[in-house]
Amino acid sequence: MDIAQSEGKTLRWRKFDGTTGVLHKKQDGSWTSTLGWTDRPDGHSASFTRCAKGEIEFDGKKADRIPFDVTDTIFEGRGGVKLAGRLVLPKGSDPVPIVVLIHGAEKESARESYALQRLLPAENVGAFVYDKRGTGGSEGKYTQDFDTLADDAVAAMREARRIAGMRCAKIGYQEEVALEMRLKGHSQEEIAKALEVASAAEAVFESGFTKGFERFDALRAKYRNEPWYKDLHGNYTHFILPYTAAEAREKFKDSLPGTPFRYDPMPTLRDVQTPQLWILGEDDLEAPSAETSRRIKTLIVEGKPITLALFPGAEHGMTEYEVAPDGERLSTRYAPGYFAMMRDFAQNGELSDSYGSSVVVRPACHSERSAVEESLVMENAPF
Repeated sequence: MDIAQSEGKTLRWRKFDGTTGVLHKKQDGSWTSTLGWTDRPDGHSASFTRCAKGEIEFDGKKADRIPFDVTDTIFEGRGGVKLAGRLVLPKGSDPVPIVVLIHGAEKESARESYALQRLLPAENVGAFVYDKRGTGGSEGKYTQDFDTLADDAVAAMREARRIAGMRCAKIGYQEEVALEMRLKGHSQEEIAKALEVASAAEAVFESGFTKGFERFDALRAKYRNEPWYKDLHGNYTHFILPYTAAEAREKFKDSLPGTPFRYDPMPTLRDVQTPQLWILGEDDLEAPSAETSRRIKTLIVEGKPITLALFPGAEHGMTEYEVAPDGERLSTRYAPGYFAMMRDFAQNGELSDSYGSSVVVRPACHSERSAVEESLVMENAPF
């Protein structure tokens, strides 16, 4: 089990089976839990009165802190920018696979927030976590430029390998409008209209808020009184939907620094020689998985060493969810088998037979792999 700081004065617990909850401190010093990301009590409790001695209680059962070998480091990313990283290994001297954790678009410190840096070493898989440029303890300016961030990730892998030395067995890396409208029961005609608005909104974002507002304003005026309009959300659209051009320019001018809107990953993926595992959530609204899944299956048929895993009922964070009366999704747990899938692929370069309800598409042919060959794990990566 992993327990770490969450929002406010709460703590989040996570188990390797995917169950999770938030602990709230009571006046008597005890802690009680709520289910997943809901505010509903789940019956779990914890006590930290002996935490300083490395002991806690969860549901009345004693648990001892698992010791790790932890090395903090500063290394250079693209352009010499100093990046803050951390290598976490299981105690001992035996070689272990190491996963370099590449976090998402968030601006908080990955070293402070990424629970996999502890969950994986507890399962005998090392983890290297680092703050991307412009976040946490890293220097530089925050960016979403894929090329720059990819160079930083390569530097992170080299640093992890350098620090681990002989303990490094193998090393590698760990992804909406139409889908959302369809889930809400709208017709193809209504979805087509919604996509018109979404396309105009994306053009505004892509231009850096310098052009495209005339078309966006015209479509908003055309459709705003139609019944489906209230359900229009999307990955970008909902951010600027309520605002005038002047308001949006001021409020969102720095929201997507350096984000490439026209990047085509397929030529790079067709050159792939390193085994990869792609894990997708079927109900992901932020990065809908259908097109990604279709393209990855095409690459598998072409003979690329890629394994695709699709978790039904899981969304962007690879969490299962319930729907509140207002239509909001409330995550309840991580998909069963998700953490085990990452562990097994890091350790063995392939998967066993079953991971929860996931549907797995395996490489067209299996070949013997070198123990030092790098494996790449990618989560919820949209095309």
